Amino acid sequence: MLPVMRIPSTPSGPRPRRGLPTVAAALGTAALVAACMTGGGAYAPDRSIVPGTGEGDVTRVMGPPTSRYALPGGGTRLEYARGPYGRHTYMIDLDAGGRVTRSEQVLTEANFYRVTPGMSQQDVLLLLGRPGEVFGLARNRGVVWNWRYPTNDCLWFQVTITPEGTVRDAGRGPDPRCNGPDDRAVGM
Repeated sequence: MLPVMRIPSTPSGPRPRRGLPTVAAALGTAALVAACMTGGGAYAPDRSIVPGTGEGDVTRVMGPPTSRYALPGGGTRLEYARGPYGRHTYMIDLDAGGRVTRSEQVLTEANFYRVTPGMSQQDVLLLLGRPGEVFGLARNRGVVWNWRYPTNDCLWFQVTITPEGTVRDAGRGPDPRCNGPDDRAVGM
């Protein structure tokens, strides 16, 4: 027979709360998650980012850009890749003096149609921003760049980049994140 162990009694006084977090803790967690997702800045350009706004005000509102691209004429394009799985990318163009000339969410059907065979990978980056995911092709045949975008269909936009750094082809394909466990089991 096993000996009986006595469990010491807890000291008197209030017991620690267990269960649902307090509202303040939940709001704090939500704010922290939002800050992590956007790099500490706003998710999208707000009403304060209008033509003529200085670069300092843009970065104060949006946080640091995920990339910077040189534009013809001495301007700069600031990239802000956002959202779960990178479904939004905002480009904010600055003139040579560092003032906003325009801003746009670039992951759109209209911009996808502008990607054509022979285009350089730098031109694709300037148009769409960094891809959300990159896959290598067998036998050193290049890479496939993938962007998720706002759509009700389970698609992503894909661009095949050759080893020489140009677009081979582009189009939409099924997003593998949409496959359920049953789809993977049967090889779909």
